[in-house]
Amino acid sequence: MLPLQTPLCMHTISLKIPPKIDVFSDDELYEFCRQNPDLRIERDENGQIFIKMPTGIKTSINNSELLAEVVIWNRRARSGKVTDAEGGYTLPDTAMRVPDVAWISNERLATVSDDDLAKFAHVCPDFVIELRSESDTLTELQEKMLKWLKNGVRLGWLIDPKDRKTYVYQPDREVFTKNFSETLFGEDVLAGFELNIEKLLH
Repeated sequence: MLPLQTPLCMHTISLKIPPKIDVFSDDELYEFCRQNPDLRIERDENGQIFIKMPTGIKTSINNSELLAEVVIWNRRARSGKVTDAEGGYTLPDTAMRVPDVAWISNERLATVSDDDLAKFAHVCPDFVIELRSESDTLTELQEKMLKWLKNGVRLGWLIDPKDRKTYVYQPDREVFTKNFSETLFGEDVLAGFELNIEKLLH
């Protein structure tokens, strides 16, 4: 039986799972997601499938604001591409992850074929944002951020509106936090990018 995990909620989820499949290949996972477009689906490095419920409107608004800030910066920098919370990445550890916001450099994009980009591309973004929603636990997101780093992310922000803190992740550095009143910097990954969360999120 294909392993599935769903958050506790009041809604019944009907899944269309192809017959005679115990573990999804990359193509089968893509087809499964294509047949269930209303679900946000991820796969971890062990083949476990996770079904996430939609976020509340407040989280959706905040995520849109974050996405817009990165897009505006990228239009000036022209050094990569930005993906939203619908873009799936197949990582070196075989997990398929969907960050809330991600940026991938032109150098990494150049290593991916057009056919691969049309699906869950086999590449890791350079930068990710994970925004804690109403149904997320902080511990789970912290573990996810560490896995992003292990797969090649160069800078990651875990934004927690509940405690009004941002956890900053970089390779070979200790995780540190910033209050929402403090400015976040894109370092050498998003050169020149600055963000003040307190002025942005509701």
